[in-house]
Amino acid sequence: MTNPRIYLDHAATTPLRPEARAAMEQGFALWANPSSPHAEGRKARAALEDARERVKAALEWEGEVIFTSGASEAAALALDAVNAVHDIASAVEHDAVLRGDRPEWTLPVRHDGAADLLALSTESRPSELLVDDPENRSLVAVQHVNSETGNRQHIGFAAEVIHDNGGLILVDCAQSAGKFPLPRMADMAIVSAHKFGGPVGVGALLVQDYALLHPAGGQERGYRRGTENLPGVLGMAAALEACCDPYIDPAVLAPLDAFAADVRALGGEWLSDRLSDPTPFIRAIGMPRLSAQAQLMRFDMAGIAVSQGSACSSGTMKRSHVLTAMGLADDLADRTIRVSFGWTTTRAEVERFCDVWLDMARGV
Repeated sequence: MTNPRIYLDHAATTPLRPEARAAMEQGFALWANPSSPHAEGRKARAALEDARERVKAALEWEGEVIFTSGASEAAALALDAVNAVHDIASAVEHDAVLRGDRPEWTLPVRHDGAADLLALSTESRPSELLVDDPENRSLVAVQHVNSETGNRQHIGFAAEVIHDNGGLILVDCAQSAGKFPLPRMADMAIVSAHKFGGPVGVGALLVQDYALLHPAGGQERGYRRGTENLPGVLGMAAALEACCDPYIDPAVLAPLDAFAADVRALGGEWLSDRLSDPTPFIRAIGMPRLSAQAQLMRFDMAGIAVSQGSACSSGTMKRSHVLTAMGLADDLADRTIRVSFGWTTTRAEVERFCDVWLDMARGV
């Protein structure tokens, strides 16, 4: 009998929770355009607004929620509609934030993956950026949990530095929402439903106050174009409510402790060793001698799905900008894979991954 495949790429997308599926079916059953004035439209609107309040409650967010088609649209909305003149982003942000000619200035990171927040208040940054002037305000994007390494940034300290200099902070919470408390000092936060068991194609931009943005559309209080995805929003709310603390039972991930010691003994790189604040659900691992692309093919043949860096760039030959920003040698970066765990992961799956990695590293 063929062994079932093992899915360990939850940072890219995690399976739909049954609670979310059931909520979406209810949404399809009552579907009408929430902006329509007739009875069906008003019923859909009521369901949408109820879901908005549920999302705010689940995330303990006291500001406003603008539903989007996902994290990328939320990032674009924040960058394009914010009432700020300049933008700054850390060097390890997602490609959705590091796009086109953005940002004007890149905040460097240290070798441990932490944003060099002291650079925000030194002469190393351009003098016109992050100045305490309402007419010349800067938006600074800092990711909460990195999608390639799992490192968590010190958002409280970042927000303090940014606010002291008159700036605004945008926090990408795509990998942390539903798993960790949202940073309370964020002016805006990005959320993606399919990262915590909601459906693909829905997310949100959380804003402390609509006044931070200028209107750019007809829906979502005038801040977003397009008909609201009611079934997706209902699924997102249900998925968030189904998340628990801890997100994954620690016993499921317990085999990783012994595995990390074996990785080190074989000359591999357990990247969490160098991170400022590693989180348990995403691990980056460098294997001696074998390229990441070769590893991915062999894992796939063994029935295990893992990845090389972010899903949005893993299909390219481009080297990880995250690992490069952290100062990893090119050879090590090219031998590093990402394994990520989610709500469906079992201990047996973790153990199987560890065994296959070790056999691969030993040339078995």
